[in-house]
Amino acid sequence: MTKAEIVNIIAQQTGIGKREVSTTIEAFMEQIRGSLTNRENVYLRGFGSFIVKHRAQKTARNISKNTTLVIEAHDLPAFKPAKSFIDRLTPQE
Repeated sequence: MTKAEIVNIIAQQTGIGKREVSTTIEAFMEQIRGSLTNRENVYLRGFGSFIVKHRAQKTARNISKNTTLVIEAHDLPAFKPAKSFIDRLTPQE
């Protein structure tokens, strides 16, 4: 599903114009980006958490050239779904 499809669905369900929905979604994503850039996690109860994961420095090998290289420590954005979200995805027996 693309962002445009999400905008269309929300606009149909709410009766709000596509332009307003698109602006709202863009503002939401910008807030998430800004928070993660400032190393602040974002928690959305019942949906999940946007978190910053820290990766420590490590040594890697280039097998074809038989050399080693250092991968510096870095942070990565990640999404961790809420338990209630995961439960909706798992098949019920």
